[in-house]
Amino acid sequence: MEKVIASIESFDKMFPKLPKSDERRDALKQYFASGGVVKAFDIGGKWPKLTYPSYLVLDRKMKELHEKKKIYSSKLSDWKKKHSSASHYHQTQQLKKLKEPLYWQHMAKTISDPDYKKDSEKVKLPAHLVGDDRWKPMVKMFVTDLDYRKQLVETVSTSIAYKKSKKVAKYADDLKDFRMNASQKEIDDLEKKMGELEKIEKALKEIQKWSRE
Repeated sequence: MEKVIASIESFDKMFPKLPKSDERRDALKQYFASGGVVKAFDIGGKWPKLTYPSYLVLDRKMKELHEKKKIYSSKLSDWKKKHSSASHYHQTQQLKKLKEPLYWQHMAKTISDPDYKKDSEKVKLPAHLVGDDRWKPMVKMFVTDLDYRKQLVETVSTSIAYKKSKKVAKYADDLKDFRMNASQKEIDDLEKKMGELEKIEKALKEIQKWSRE
């Protein structure tokens, strides 16, 4: 008698003589876990006759799965690029600074002006970030405006905001870490999803073989 089966437990109950450790049974277990159902009836052989899903239905499911894999793969590639960009942020900035006249102006002042050098060390001036538009204005003000420079040194020395770290660009490190952690989380999630799709694809291929018997 043909019956809709939606779990491996129901399948085992309906066909108790089939082996419990079998590649096809494992494929069925995975297929059921992903929400699939089958229809089959006993024909007295090792395996029952599969009437649903048909080869064409399974083929359509495979195509849908491949499209989903493409989407996940594209997203995974994007997040890996973001992770790489974040992890190499400071190395990239070290190269970009060499093209910035402001960086060399800063370097010249550290050599010619001991007081300037002392102040830049106190605040750990992120001169290597002059190629980043978020930090360039601050570095420029520090290099060119004495009042701003002294005020920043005073702020870093006395403000509770800098109690744990006397580093004005700590935010840059925190942002880099945040972006790396966020992108890694997305990467892990997508790789897990891709792994599940791989298992489902393998199961569908095995059930396709059964559908042609």
